[in-house]
Amino acid sequence: MIQKNNKDISSKNKSLSIQFSLDGFSFCVKDITNNEIIVLTKYLFDRSIESPNLLLEKIQSIFETDKELQVEFDKIIAIHQNQLTTQIPSEFFDEDNLKTYIDFNIKTFESDYITFDNLPSLNAKNVYIPYVNINNFLFQNFGEFEFKHHSSILIEKIFDVQKGSFSDTLYVHVNETTLDVIVFKNTNFTLYNSFQYNSKEDFLYYILFVSEQLELNLLSIQVQLLGSISENSDTFTFLKEYISNIKFLEFNCDFLQNSETFVPHSNYLLLS
Repeated sequence: MIQKNNKDISSKNKSLSIQFSLDGFSFCVKDITNNEIIVLTKYLFDRSIESPNLLLEKIQSIFETDKELQVEFDKIIAIHQNQLTTQIPSEFFDEDNLKTYIDFNIKTFESDYITFDNLPSLNAKNVYIPYVNINNFLFQNFGEFEFKHHSSILIEKIFDVQKGSFSDTLYVHVNETTLDVIVFKNTNFTLYNSFQYNSKEDFLYYILFVSEQLELNLLSIQVQLLGSISENSDTFTFLKEYISNIKFLEFNCDFLQNSETFVPHSNYLLLS
């Protein structure tokens, strides 16, 4: 899927944001001077990639064939999307213990590179394993660049959305095979978690599971969706049968509002 503006891709002062997972690769080119979107492109893989090495091969092929990526950029940010992450309160954080923190959630190997992002709104650190082979590829081709975990951006952006709200809210960031859930209860950040799903029934199950564990009332709590889900999808229709107060997160972006390719609440992280 691709959506372009009529601005020349060869113009100066451009930024490149890329987001990748085992399910796909997306990128956005912006004019830095006015923050205008020049091009937004999304590649969905036929099936989930089985390893980071195969993902790198896919990404290398995209860079070799997509002319929009074969120009110079003044700023680059890479967004790593996976479930290899955990959040640690800053008061308990010790940079020497990164492997210990993440070993509680996932199996790691000695060769894994583990890093972290700051979460100032949460006063915490987001510890994660990036796709280091893709970072190496980007560095070889572009030099220095910034990279973050997708959940770091998501948590900070949802904090901004939630400011001034006194309503209990469950946010669901929808990806092709995973969903990220963030919960605010009694005005407090209560949960971030990521789940893998294969069906609309799986999707509903995880929302109900989180609600039960946190003692949320689905008759009163607000459920807000963003990401890869549309109002006409079977999943959304199915969810409405069980959740009365459900809607899409409003994202003020004229480019998406006028797009015939992307829904207005999609690409929230890439365009932030």
